[in-house]
Amino acid sequence: MNILAIGDIVGINGCNFLREKLHSIKKLKNIDVVIANGENSANGNGITPSGAQHIFTSGVDVITTGNHAFRRREMYEYYDRCDYVIRPANYPDSTTPGKGMTIIDKGRVRLAVLNIMGTSYLEPLECPFKTADRLIKAARDEDANIIVLDFHAEATGEKAALAYYLDGRISCMFGTHTHVQTADEKILPKGTGFITDVGMTGPAESVLGVKPEIIIAKLRDKLPQRFDWAEGESKLDCIVFSVDETTGKTTSVERLEII
Repeated sequence: MNILAIGDIVGINGCNFLREKLHSIKKLKNIDVVIANGENSANGNGITPSGAQHIFTSGVDVITTGNHAFRRREMYEYYDRCDYVIRPANYPDSTTPGKGMTIIDKGRVRLAVLNIMGTSYLEPLECPFKTADRLIKAARDEDANIIVLDFHAEATGEKAALAYYLDGRISCMFGTHTHVQTADEKILPKGTGFITDVGMTGPAESVLGVKPEIIIAKLRDKLPQRFDWAEGESKLDCIVFSVDETTGKTTSVERLEII
């Protein structure tokens, strides 16, 4: 099975570029399942129901999110009724809408997609390691033999540590949040595919998707700024994990940047 993981989609430019390029990528790489992080897909960040629909109709199967998951209140009800938009599972179920895991049934195989958020430099949520243990058990209880994790986290060390902790227990893990594609894609010793951060889908000439002059002013002048997404030509960062359907282990990893 070939699984395509797409980096954080940024604004309308990112959404439109995804629609323009995804079909050909799926055909070229013989993709079976597409997972994309959509938490910055709305202008001004967050995700909206209409934005989620745009991403789905562009060819994505599951949308993951992160620390901006609840930025738009109009998404709250959508999380509860749409099985394939998920939020970090370590947010408390008692107070937040949605869920942190979904199952894709391909007939020959059941694939679980998990979403967890890091706690280093982000919100003090449930421990990602304990959350992962809980989700993996839930996925196995659902007879999932392939498990994929989007770990939305700031610290590269936290991402690598969780990957090694889960090595051999999940099929693959890709990091999101920092919007910069790392060059460390690998298969860990026990068969889990991994990349620290898959990158970003959005304006190429930007600071993590934002107009450079805004970030320069914020850092130089130390005053609040309203973030606006940059315009111009876009790129699409992604990674292809090839997973053995019998063992659930990753057999190859290919990192891509589409421009």
